Amino acid sequence: MKKTILTLLVCVLYLPLSAQITYDEISSSELNTVRQLKIKLPKNYDPSSGIMYPLIIVFDGDYLFEPIVGQVHFQTYFDDMPSSIIVGVIQGSERRYDGYCDEVTGLPKESGLRFHNFVAQELIPYLDGKYNTSKFRVAVGHDLMGNFINSYLFKEDPLFNAYVCISPDLAGTVRDYLGKRLEFFKDDIFYYMATSDKDLPYIRDAVLSANSQISEVKNQYLTYYFDDFKGDTHYTLVNGAIAKSFDKIFQLYQPLREKELEEKVLSYEGTLDKYLVDRYDRIEDLFGIKKPITEEEFEKTVKVAEQRSDLESLEKIGKLAKKLNPESVLGNHYLALHAEKAEDIKKAIKLYEASLTLEETDLIVYDFIESKLEELRSTIELGELEKELEKEKRKIEKEEKKAEAKAKKEAKKNDDN
Repeated sequence: MKKTILTLLVCVLYLPLSAQITYDEISSSELNTVRQLKIKLPKNYDPSSGIMYPLIIVFDGDYLFEPIVGQVHFQTYFDDMPSSIIVGVIQGSERRYDGYCDEVTGLPKESGLRFHNFVAQELIPYLDGKYNTSKFRVAVGHDLMGNFINSYLFKEDPLFNAYVCISPDLAGTVRDYLGKRLEFFKDDIFYYMATSDKDLPYIRDAVLSANSQISEVKNQYLTYYFDDFKGDTHYTLVNGAIAKSFDKIFQLYQPLREKELEEKVLSYEGTLDKYLVDRYDRIEDLFGIKKPITEEEFEKTVKVAEQRSDLESLEKIGKLAKKLNPESVLGNHYLALHAEKAEDIKKAIKLYEASLTLEETDLIVYDFIESKLEELRSTIELGELEKELEKEKRKIEKEEKKAEAKAKKEAKKNDDN
């Protein structure tokens, strides 16, 4: 039921996108023909902006392109993945020739090798030259083309960073040595594979065998995901596989969520400002996108610092927020909160007073700052009153002791007389 609702939602979101899909063609010397392309650019794409976008190449673009466009729109709507350039390769009656592989090696040969070279030597350079593509590339293929995209893994420098192999028709060397090949990468590789209990039996057997191999791979640079769907056929598993694979591949890009906060942030060895910086540096390194740390993520990290009673992290998060957004009230707010918890109330007041000259945020507004100032000033006044009362109390106690000593002295004098 849940999967059905999600599928319907993706379809609803996709409806207005069909008008935004454009068609292009590329003349290929490798194929000695012209190939048709379907292209979906990000919303508000501006070639002069300098913003770079991951490139998603959809093999079997005749029928896989539209579901992927809908899924990408769905996930970017919730900021679960970056806006991307999606290119579907229309293969039509050429598909069998495009995916033609040697039965022994499982790697492209003859017409398949020409198509392999077309993608690597003509299509990708053409797209990189025409659009603002980042260095992160995703390949998606189903069945025959699910096997074909693995051929790029067997090159010294893989063409793609992420591979979505949906019910791939694995063959030969690819089937038998895929796990071994994935052991040797020294750069990040994402690999996703899926089958189902109602998949074509010969495909399912080969996929399960490959999964057993890959599951044993010990490589810190490999991120591997596998799904074995229940009740889906060779074709109906496609939508679920697309959704699951994109969610996993772009997991790092997603906003900080409870699971990451509990499993990684809370137990992080070091100050939490470094966790944030390292996380977003990795997003930039991997996807070629500079994503800003949101106010909500700062807020969640601060709450973890408070949970850890980690005043050092709280102060450093404040300094980081101030550095990244010097015109915003956010950094001052966290620094004031740190001063308050360190019982330096006068410093906290000064920081909040300075905040009134900075820009409000969605969570930290001037009314809140004024209420904090009123609270802290009351604390100062109450503290000063308590000090005065304590001073007066000590004065009275001193006078009482003095009077008591004098009385004892007088009593002793009378006894002596």
